[in-house]
Parts: sequence; C-alpha cells; structure tokens
Amino acid sequence: MCENKQKTVLPFTMLSGEMNYTKDTHIDTLLSLYEDMLLGRYFEDMCAQMYYLGKMFGFVHLYNGQEAVSTGVIKLLHKDDYVCSTYRDHVHALSKGVPPKNVMAELFGKETGCSKGRGGSMHIFSAQHNFLGGFAFIGEGIPVALGASFQSIYRKQVFNSSSPLNVTVCFFGDGTTNNGQFFECLNMAVLWKLPIIFVVENNQWAIGMAHHRSTSSPEIHKKANAFGLPGVEVDGMDVLAVRDVAQKAIARARSGEGPTLIEALTYRFRGHSLADPDELRSRQEKNAWLVRDPIKSFKKYINQSFSIDLSVLNEIEVKVKKKIQDSVDFALSSPEPNIQDLKRYLFVED
Repeated sequence: MCENKQKTVLPFTMLSGEMNYTKDTHIDTLLSLYEDMLLGRYFEDMCAQMYYLGKMFGFVHLYNGQEAVSTGVIKLLHKDDYVCSTYRDHVHALSKGVPPKNVMAELFGKETGCSKGRGGSMHIFSAQHNFLGGFAFIGEGIPVALGASFQSIYRKQVFNSSSPLNVTVCFFGDGTTNNGQFFECLNMAVLWKLPIIFVVENNQWAIGMAHHRSTSSPEIHKKANAFGLPGVEVDGMDVLAVRDVAQKAIARARSGEGPTLIEALTYRFRGHSLADPDELRSRQEKNAWLVRDPIKSFKKYINQSFSIDLSVLNEIEVKVKKKIQDSVDFALSSPEPNIQDLKRYLFVED
C-alpha cells in the first residue's frame, strides 16, 4: 500500500527582523494600524468565547493570524470605495468601518445587527459602509465585486462623472483560485480595465486541503500573467509590506490603469471554523507560523524602532478591549427579530 505521509508546509518567507517601513509612514498611522489589527484579533477571540457559550449558532470562521492583510489593504481605501469578502468576513467589515457592536449583534442574530440578524457570521453586509457582504460559497463574491467596479467606470465613461474612480477590493482564499469564476473575472477585469484589486489571502489551507496538494501552480500571483495584469506576492504577516503593495495597486486602479492581483502569504491560527478540531495541520507547521504573529511583530517593531513606550500601546489594548466588551453588552441587550417581520427585506421596499 502507498503510505500517506503528511507534508509539513513551512512559511514561504521568514521575517528578517526589519519591517517594511517608509519615511512617509507617520507614527500616528502606525498606531492606527496597530489598533485596527488588535480590534480584529480581540473581536475574533470574543467570538470564540461567545460561540462556546451558545450565544452564536451555525458556522463561525475566524480570522486570527491574517489581520495584517485586512488592515494593510482596507485602511488605505476611501469611504466610497468598496470591499467584498468571503465567509471569513468579520474583520474585513471592521476595517471598513462597520461598528463592532453591529457586527457582534449580527452574529447574535439580533435586530440591531448590520444585516438585521438575518445574515449571521457569513453574510455581514453594510450598504452605508460600501461593504458588499460576506459570501458562503467560494468565489461567489468575485462577480459581485466585479459589478461594483464596473459601475464605477461606467459612471465615468458614460455619465461623464467628475468624481475619481471608486476602487473595489475583493478578498478570497487560495482555494478559490482553482474556481472558474476567478479566471473569468480576471479576464473581464483586464478587458474592461476595471478599478478592482483581487486579494488572495493564501493561508495555505482550503478547509482541510493543503494548498500545495490542490493546484498544479502553487504560486497564485503568477496566474495573473495569463490575463495581462500585474501579479504581486507579499508577506501577509507584515502589515507595512501589505500596505506598500496595496498603495501602488490602489493608485493604479484609481487612475484608470486597471486591476492588480495580490497574493498575501499568511496563515490562520485557528481551525477552518469553530467546529473544526484542526487535526490535519502538524504542530510543527503551526508553531512555525505562530512565531510570526503579525500583531506581536508589529508591536515589537513600533516599540523598538520608534521608542514608543509600551504604556501607549497598552492603552490602545485597553481601549480596544473595552470596545469589544461594549459590543457584547450591546448585542446581549438588543431585541430579537420580530416573527411578524419574517418575510421582510426579501424584496426592495418603497
């Protein structure tokens, strides 16, 4: 019989000890990035607690370990820009400005949730923040993001809008890049020179399938070559490296030069969902990525490189924790949806 041995996948690149800092990165910006990453991490940790206490139901997919990608990209966007996510969508929504209390209430299935308690964990949505939603099926959000970017360029070319092009950022995982919609939408984006950025959060695993076992071309960014758009690989555990790459891609999209494909090499610290015992990944592999925790690395970098007192960073942590606790209190005290409104929001109301 053929022996099935597990292959351990180690990080593609290891931090050299120096993060990708540029002189125009202001210290206030660095602290803001740190706060946003903490918000995502603490929010997800609280979700785990609430899930096991029976306050959340269904599947809940957490983002722990990937915070540098969400923060590094989304915090560069304008208010009118669009973000489209996957079923691992909580942190993308937070980075886009959706209030934590409304995201938490949505996870609790409450009327005050951003989707009125109807969407739950995998369908976070906020029209007010141009957050186009999370999607339960892989690849499902890419055509939606394509449509958002198309309307932006349509307004410019057909209606002669004087406003700058709105940029759309579409997030998805490595497993999605073997899906037909991925290739079709890359082709259309280049054909129409759409202001869209495709961000592949390559966390090495598509549920229980290791990335290197599921594709004949593991370097996803190279798939961009077939369609004629830039494909960039970046260390997804370094928020400043992600920010630098995203800044160039956003500028390219907003100026009408077309799309970019970014492959961020990252790792999820928890199982695929909170129902996943996470027994398929080796301890060696997990430990190799855990030592590269993007938040701990960034905190150390800020402290050592700019002599920022740890008390300042600790104050940010306390502030974020309070915000998360307030969101839980808000969700617990919010009303359940009214049974009489069961069919409400199915159709557009006058």
